[in-house]
Amino acid sequence: MASAVKEVVSNIVDKIYGHSEYSFRQLSPEEFEQLKQKYTSAGQGQVFAFLDELLPAEKARLYDQLSKFDPSRINELAEKALNSPAAQNEPVSLEPLPEVATASILDSDPKDIQRWYDEGLKQVAENKVAVVLMAGGQGTRLGSSAPKGCFDIGLPSHKSLFQIQAERIAKLQILAQKATGKANVVIPWYVMTSGPTRKPTEEFFQQYQYFGLSKDNVIIFEQGVLPCISNDGKIMMESKSKVAVAPDGNGGIYQAIVTSGVREDMRRRGIQHIHTYCVDNCLVRVADPVFIGFSASKDVDIATKVVRKRNATESVGLILQKNGKPDVVEYSEIDKETAEAKDPKQPSVLKFRAANIVNHYYSFRFFESIQDWAHKLPHHVARKKIPCIKPETGEAFKPEKPNGIKLEQFVFDVFPFIPLEKFACIEVRREDEFSPLKNARGTGEDDPDTSKLDIMKQGQRWVESAGGVVVTEDGAVGVEVSPLISYGGEGLQFLKGREIKAPAVIEKEE
Repeated sequence: MASAVKEVVSNIVDKIYGHSEYSFRQLSPEEFEQLKQKYTSAGQGQVFAFLDELLPAEKARLYDQLSKFDPSRINELAEKALNSPAAQNEPVSLEPLPEVATASILDSDPKDIQRWYDEGLKQVAENKVAVVLMAGGQGTRLGSSAPKGCFDIGLPSHKSLFQIQAERIAKLQILAQKATGKANVVIPWYVMTSGPTRKPTEEFFQQYQYFGLSKDNVIIFEQGVLPCISNDGKIMMESKSKVAVAPDGNGGIYQAIVTSGVREDMRRRGIQHIHTYCVDNCLVRVADPVFIGFSASKDVDIATKVVRKRNATESVGLILQKNGKPDVVEYSEIDKETAEAKDPKQPSVLKFRAANIVNHYYSFRFFESIQDWAHKLPHHVARKKIPCIKPETGEAFKPEKPNGIKLEQFVFDVFPFIPLEKFACIEVRREDEFSPLKNARGTGEDDPDTSKLDIMKQGQRWVESAGGVVVTEDGAVGVEVSPLISYGGEGLQFLKGREIKAPAVIEKEE
């Protein structure tokens, strides 16, 4: 009777894990034994402690998960994370990036900006530009369990972040076609998700028919994960048949681009320029021709957009050169005197003012070298309360204080690996290009209300610049201009002399 019940339960588990995410091949005893020996030799044999209690499908899942990790490498990372020597107070030299490597939309010659735009649009028209979106985050802090890209910030149109960005890609493809006369302009969109967000992201794109983009040109892939490590260096188990894992940070983008086949797809398409950004920035100019043209004209491997730091105390990371190498330095690492220092050539602004907004350009030739340096990137430690099982009994355990660490990499960890002459930086207007969504509604800063307001205010500026008149009554402000009508404020001449009552939406040229 007991064996019959176990068989029924096993069949149910097989069905549960039978979809593509958990479809595993049958293992030979030799394969399983080899894997056990590999982990046991590395001192991580506890991951098999409850093997005899597992059903066939559970064993298959455990094997599949463990076969993707190298326990010796995990030990190496854990050793560095848990037992790294205290940082030495060695002198650090901080300087702004050299002038030759920088530019600013705020004070550049309009002719240069137009030249960059034209060059960028030419690269788009030649199908040499791709976009990689980092969209692994969930909207938990926003009160949503869906991926953050699915979030409706409250615009009159109720468009999600994904839809806004997709429509910017669609519009840019049209602009490139009109400017050059070339047909079939394509900007492939590679959307990097995490384990929890991949399936709902795929379903969301399917539900909305990829927002008008071709399904073949929207490639959804997944960043990697790393095991959670206990405070004594052991791989933690979420259950008897599953390792506790966490996404490897936005710095995992580089390895994921290789292992997912994204780099090969880019190579096949002839991509030369890649724009990478975070999903939570509602103002992002996706595949911005000015940014692409600026970076391509300087022939750099990495370029980054920054906004001007508001004041000396704003809590933002800064892009600068540290000991002669491009880097990001967090605000907590900069002393008061350095933070308040003024630019000798522009005494009205801060010397260190290039605020990082995680908005980057890469040359494809740089992506071709990922395997040469990805393993050298540092791992950062986040001490967390990690639900797990007790290794002695298999009993579920929810800790009340941090009981382990998660290891992650940051996308900018690669900057110091770049020669200074192959790195560039362009300053853009915050009100035009940066409004992150990080906090719950009502916070008053970087929340859905501020994101909505920033888009509406931008639209109003565009309308007024085109000669339209925006009427505001009872405190209502702003105009939502569909990206399908205007990518960056262009093409709104039809509004000249027209009166528009805020709040308004412009979806058609009527």
